[in-house]
Amino acid sequence: MIIATPETNRDPGHWDDPDRLDLSRPRVSHLAFGHGVHQCLGQQLARVEMKVGLGELIARLPNLRLAVPADQVPLRDEMLIFGVHSLPVTWS
Repeated sequence: MIIATPETNRDPGHWDDPDRLDLSRPRVSHLAFGHGVHQCLGQQLARVEMKVGLGELIARLPNLRLAVPADQVPLRDEMLIFGVHSLPVTWS
């Protein structure tokens, strides 16, 4: 079985605006790092890295924003792991 990862944590029945990145949303349980005996051992490190990294980035560059319209960000969607090929940003 393969799960459609672009659809995960984007349930409109659960979130008011599931397509919007909202870093202040409350944390919820999800299966991205597995569950039970199949839980990823590195998940806590990954969570801390993201929390500290994004917090520092926003604190140091509060005016950070996309340098191009969001629909021009080149998505990497031909693999099981999704993301972007590049993320052009700017700040003032």
